[in-house]
Amino acid sequence: MTYTICVFTENSIGLLNKITIIFTRRRINIDSLTVSETEREGISRFTIVIEHEKREEVEKLVRQIRKVIEVLAVFGYENDDIVYNEIALFKIDTGLGSKPLDIDTINKKFKAWVVYWQLDYVAIQKTGTEEEIKEFFEYLKPYGIIEFVRSGRVAVSKTPKGLVEYLPQDMEWEMVAF
Repeated sequence: MTYTICVFTENSIGLLNKITIIFTRRRINIDSLTVSETEREGISRFTIVIEHEKREEVEKLVRQIRKVIEVLAVFGYENDDIVYNEIALFKIDTGLGSKPLDIDTINKKFKAWVVYWQLDYVAIQKTGTEEEIKEFFEYLKPYGIIEFVRSGRVAVSKTPKGLVEYLPQDMEWEMVAF
């Protein structure tokens, strides 16, 4: 089962290490990790994706993360509870003798876009789920992938509430359960 754990924190040095060590101690591998600022000044969001069989162990992990002093809120989600995407960039060979790209198929079927064009290569951007990016990767293989990079997951919950409701500007911050 895939779980996405969203951790809202104060923006402080060394916090990434404090959070990741919790996963290491529990022998849980992090599949993807994205950290960014939020709509709130001074608050960062860690979006962590893990694969785990036991929901109870993930709930224990969330409770452990909540104990870190700089952590303001933690939410654990299954895939049906969130809207999520990743971004990938592909550098594809377009030099002499290379197979010509079908830009129409790239744009219309895969909803990907050429974001940089050179004589010898192009850079193509694709957003979507991990599965959609893998499918596009397989499509591009015969064209000669020079370089490939994929971001971690970014996600928002499907609930109508946002960070403002959970962490009001003028109130003490309360930890929210899994």
